[in-house]
Amino acid sequence: MSELYLRGPRVLCPDGIRPAAVHVRGGTIVSVGEPESVPAGAPVVDIAGAVLMPALVDTHVHVNEPGRSEWEGFETATRAAAAGGIATIVDMPLNSIPPATTPRGVAEKAALTEGRVHIDVGLWGGAIPQNTTEDRLGLRHLLDEGARGFKCFLVPSGVDEFPYVTRPDVEAALSQLAGTGVSLMVHAELPGPIDAEAERMAGERPPPDPRSYRTYLRSRPPSAEEQAVALLYELAKKSGTPIHIVHLSASGALEWLARAKDEGVPLSAETAPHYLHFTAEEIADGATWFKCAPPIREGVNRDKLFDGLRQGLIEMVVSDHSPCIPSLKRLEEGDFMGAWGGIAGLQFGLRAVWTEARARGFGLEDLARWMCSRPAEHAGLAGRKGAIRAGLDADFCVFDPDAVERVGASSVLHRNKLTPYEGRELVGAVRATWLRGELVYDGAPAGPARGRWLARER
Repeated sequence: MSELYLRGPRVLCPDGIRPAAVHVRGGTIVSVGEPESVPAGAPVVDIAGAVLMPALVDTHVHVNEPGRSEWEGFETATRAAAAGGIATIVDMPLNSIPPATTPRGVAEKAALTEGRVHIDVGLWGGAIPQNTTEDRLGLRHLLDEGARGFKCFLVPSGVDEFPYVTRPDVEAALSQLAGTGVSLMVHAELPGPIDAEAERMAGERPPPDPRSYRTYLRSRPPSAEEQAVALLYELAKKSGTPIHIVHLSASGALEWLARAKDEGVPLSAETAPHYLHFTAEEIADGATWFKCAPPIREGVNRDKLFDGLRQGLIEMVVSDHSPCIPSLKRLEEGDFMGAWGGIAGLQFGLRAVWTEARARGFGLEDLARWMCSRPAEHAGLAGRKGAIRAGLDADFCVFDPDAVERVGASSVLHRNKLTPYEGRELVGAVRATWLRGELVYDGAPAGPARGRWLARER
């Protein structure tokens, strides 16, 4: 349908939730008016019993295709995302083979989206030692190929084809990105504190139990994050080039974000739904499907992350969906130290965050800022995505904020169904998702693949 109106008593507009009618033509929002502004006889969809809000923009998703498509792929990931109220994802550059660290790697990923994605997809490029220090134009070549920005690791990534960077590499990358308008995203843990803790644990008798989550939590101390964020604060201040910290877990690092905010240093951060929903205290021995890096920390830390969101120190919440095949989670052994680290949660992020945020007095306007508008800005998509406003893509999520539903295994649309959200009772339900004025989820995946690759414009 090329033209229609979506009308409801609760529409989440930039100025708050109010009655409105949203006029859509050719996949774009034409106007947002009063409910009575709908012309007689015009095609209209009435949204009753739910809120019409912007569809989510998730800028931290590991699709893993090509090369590890048995872990996840574009088709299954985008179906699951649509069921979670998401109309745009930006895929991370690693876990695919080849990774998106060369123009060829970006092009191969982009080609795989053609006719197979159910929502819109952007691609991040990867910053590794080979394209930061050896070729000073390396990263800009990836921008020319359509990458929207770059991700790097300060510690081993878990896959050999995506090596981590050191301080000189980061400085070289920042030099390349100066003036481009894109930020360098960083997995912010330093090896020093992790290696020191590993040495202490190796000397203990009896050795720490690898089935215990406490053992794994010890192995990734908060000081690894805190020292990394301190370093990134220094480099952002020195270079003036934006740095973005991905999946912040340790609340002790918030002091550096506060300092950056006070001083105008271009340092920003995101966190992930699993850090806001789960706590270390509830993770049972052997429950390796909860393993991720940085780790899920204690309840008091979770509360401080919400304080960081309230103060604007953490600006956005995105999934860090990082699934794998079940055998890599070492389910039989329950070995946290040997299991792959990554949470499968793309489909459930909105509901998980809302469950905890609502209990702390936040509103849907806060969620829309954390999970829609700010991620759109981060990915360079603020002129197209992230809000219900004239001129933007007609991407909507129909969300019932009062529903309470338990996650069942049969509802999981990820390629591999193992997720810590199974069995959880979550507040809120996604009733429908729209992409550029077309219904892509209506209680079940709807219609053919309508998504597009969103290349960065040169």
